[in-house]
Amino acid sequence: MADSLASQIITAIGGPENVRSLTHCATRLRFELVDASKVDQNSLEHMQGVLGAVPQSGDRFQVVIGGGVATVYENIMHLPEMAGVGGASASGDGQKSNADVKAEARSKARGKVAWLDSFFEYLSDSFRPILGVLLGASIIIALVNLLISLNVIPNDEVSAGWVFVKAIWKGVFYFLPIMVAYNASKKLKVDPWLGGAIMAMLMTPQFTGLMDAKTTTCVENAALGTKSCMANIFGLPMALSDYSGNVFVPLLMAAVLALVYHGLKRIIPESVQLVFVPFFCMIIVGALTAFIIGPIGVWVGNGLGVGLAWMNTHAPFIFAIIIPMLYPFLVPLGLHWPLNALMLMNIQTLGYDFIQGPMGVWNFACFGATAGVLFLAVRDKDKDMRQTALGALAAGLLGGVSEPSLYGIHLRYKLIYKRMLVGCGLGGVVIAILGWLFPSVTAAGQTVHGVTTTAFAFTSLLTIPVFNQMWVYAVSIAVSFLTSFLLIITFDYRTPEQKAEVLARAAANQKTAVSSVEAKGVAPAAATVTATKTEAPAAAAATTTVVNAPVAGHVISLDETGDPVFASRALGEGVGIQPADSTVVAPVSGVLQTVAETGHAFGIKTDDGVEVLVHVGIDTVKMNGEGFDVKVKANEHVNAGDNLVVVDFDKVKEAGYSTTTLMTVLNTVAFASVTPKTGVDVKAGESVIDIQR
Repeated sequence: MADSLASQIITAIGGPENVRSLTHCATRLRFELVDASKVDQNSLEHMQGVLGAVPQSGDRFQVVIGGGVATVYENIMHLPEMAGVGGASASGDGQKSNADVKAEARSKARGKVAWLDSFFEYLSDSFRPILGVLLGASIIIALVNLLISLNVIPNDEVSAGWVFVKAIWKGVFYFLPIMVAYNASKKLKVDPWLGGAIMAMLMTPQFTGLMDAKTTTCVENAALGTKSCMANIFGLPMALSDYSGNVFVPLLMAAVLALVYHGLKRIIPESVQLVFVPFFCMIIVGALTAFIIGPIGVWVGNGLGVGLAWMNTHAPFIFAIIIPMLYPFLVPLGLHWPLNALMLMNIQTLGYDFIQGPMGVWNFACFGATAGVLFLAVRDKDKDMRQTALGALAAGLLGGVSEPSLYGIHLRYKLIYKRMLVGCGLGGVVIAILGWLFPSVTAAGQTVHGVTTTAFAFTSLLTIPVFNQMWVYAVSIAVSFLTSFLLIITFDYRTPEQKAEVLARAAANQKTAVSSVEAKGVAPAAATVTATKTEAPAAAAATTTVVNAPVAGHVISLDETGDPVFASRALGEGVGIQPADSTVVAPVSGVLQTVAETGHAFGIKTDDGVEVLVHVGIDTVKMNGEGFDVKVKANEHVNAGDNLVVVDFDKVKEAGYSTTTLMTVLNTVAFASVTPKTGVDVKAGESVIDIQR
C-alpha cells in the first residue's frame, strides 16, 4: 500500500524529528522546523493532494492543502512517529502547548521590525481559529436574506421562528469578544479561559443592566446610533458601553492581562498559583477593563469607525480601488488581518461595513484568473493543473477562500498577477462609480455611498445576498471576474517554455494512451480515428521533413547547452546554436502560436502539425526585452526565413546570460524520429533537424 498523504508530507518535510510544532489555518499546514534546509520542496510541490509549498522566514514552512487541511492535520498528528511532537492541544500538566513552542521558535527568527511581525501574528492568531464559525454565520445570513428577497419567508423580526433563526448567527457576533479574548490570551501564553471569563464579565445581564440604573446618566450618539452611559461605582465614574461584537477591547485587555498574569506568576509561590493567579487577575484586570481598557477600546473603535466612514463618504475611490489592488499582496503575507478586524469593528460601531464590497472585487478577480487557468488546462489536456484549478475555484466561489488559488497557482505563475490586477482595478472602478451613483440606505436610515453589509461575510457566490445594493456588488464582481478570466485565456499565464512543456507532456500522454489501446487489440477503431485527426492536415499541406537553423552559427547538442530542462528533452529533441549573427529567422513556415513579450521565445506550428520552439539565449527572460527587437506578433503566419527578432547579443553577454539559441520540436513523440545535425557551422535557413514520420 502506498504511503498516506500524511506520511508523505512528514517525510518530505524532513521527518518527525525535524518538526518542532504543527498548526493549521483554513487552508495551510504551518510547520515550525528544526532545520528548514532539510525540506524537499520539489517533492511537496508535485505531491498529489498538495497545492503548494511555501518557505517562510527562519525555520517556518507552510504546506498548502486547501479545504481538507483539517483532515490532513489530524491524520498527521495521529501518525505513530508524530507522538510527542507539539500539536494544537494545551494542558495544565506543565508541557508547552503548540502555541508556546511556535511563539518561542518564531522569536528566534525576528528581524529588525520584530514588534511589527509580532503584532500581525497576534492579530492573526486571535482571529484565525474562529474563521469557521464566522463563515458559517455569514452563510446563514446570506441564505436568510436570499429567502427574504424571494418572499419565501417574511421580514418579520417578531415571530418566534425568525427570532430563533436570528439567534443562530447572532450568537457568533454577540459573543465574539469572548472568543477573541480566549484566542488572544492563548497567543500570549495566558490561561485562555481566564481571558474569556474577564471579557464575559462585561457582557453579563448584571453589567449591561447598569445602563438602566436610576443613578446612571446616558447620552445618545446620533452619528453612530449608539448610547454611552456613565455610572457611579464606589464613588468612581465608569463609562458603560455595549461590548457585544467589539474586537478592540478584548485585544487590549489580553495584552494587559498578559503583563499582570506573568508578573503574578513570578511573585506568587507555584504551590498556590492555581488559585491566587486567576483570583488577582480577575480583580485587577477586570477592574482595569471596566474602568479604563473598555472605554479606551470603544473610543478607539468609534474613532476609527467614524474616520473610515468619513473617508468612504468623501473619498470612496480610495476604498473602492486601492483595497482590491492591495489585497493580492496582503493575503500571501498574512497582512490582511488588520482589515478583517476593521470590518468587524465597523459592524459593531457603525452597524454596517463598507470594506467587504471592494474586498469582494479582489476575491472574484482572483477566482476569475483561476477559472481562466482551468479553461486552458482543459483545452491543453493538463490533467494536474485541471485538478488543482478545479479545487481552488470551488473553494473560492463557494467558500470565499483565496489561498488555494494563490498558493496552488498564482504565486507559481507570476504572469497571472499582471492579468489579475487589471481585473481588480477595473472592478474597483465599477464599484466606486456605481456605489456613488446608487448609494445604499442602512437600517438606521443613513445614506451611504458604496456597497455595505451588516455581516462579516466571506465573499463568495453564496454570500452575495448579504450586501446592500446587491446588484451593484454583483455587477462589480462580475466585471472583475470576467476581466481576469478573459485576460488569462487570451494572453495565457505561462511563459512559452512552460506552455511548451505542458503541450509536450500532453502529447506524450496521448501517444502512451494510443499505444496502450493498440496493445489491447482494439486498434482498428481507435487508431482509425487518431489517423484521421492527425493525417488529414497533411493531405492539404506540404509535409515538413526538415527544420532549418533560425540563426547562423555553430550547432551543438542540447546536452552541451547547459540548460537542464532542454537537455532532459522534456521540451522535445532539438539543437543549440552558438550565434554568429544578430538576426533570428523562422525555421519553418507556420503560425506563431506564442510570441514572448520579452522577445526571447517563439512557438511555431506548421500546417501539417510540427510544433517548433525557438528560444533565444538562456535565462534571457530576465532581461525583460532589453536588446530584443521583435518583428512579429502572435497568431501571425510566417514563412521559413522571415525575421522573428533582431538581438543585441553583446548586451546579452554583458547581462551575464548565455547567447546559445535553442530550438526543439515540441511534439517529438508524434514522429518516428527527430534527428539533430550537430558539430557543424551553418547559415540561417540551412537544415539542422531531420524529421521522419
